[in-house]
Amino acid sequence: MNKDILEGKWEQLKGKAKEKWGELTNDDWDVVAGQRDQLVGRIQERYGRSKEEAEKEVDDWFSNN
Repeated sequence: MNKDILEGKWEQLKGKAKEKWGELTNDDWDVVAGQRDQLVGRIQERYGRSKEEAEKEVDDWFSNN
C-alpha cells in the first residue's frame, strides 16, 4: 500500500489496527498517524520485533485489510 493511500484511509483502518496491535497506546497511534515507517518502529519497540519482522507484519496486515 503506498503512503498516500495509507494516510487517506488511516481513520478507517485505525480501529482494526488497534485490535491487531493492542499494546500500542493512544499516544503511539497519534504519532503513527498513518505513517507506515512510524507504525513499523512502534511495533518494533513494543513487541521486540526486528525491523524486517515488523515490516512484514505491517505489509501482510495491510494487504489483508
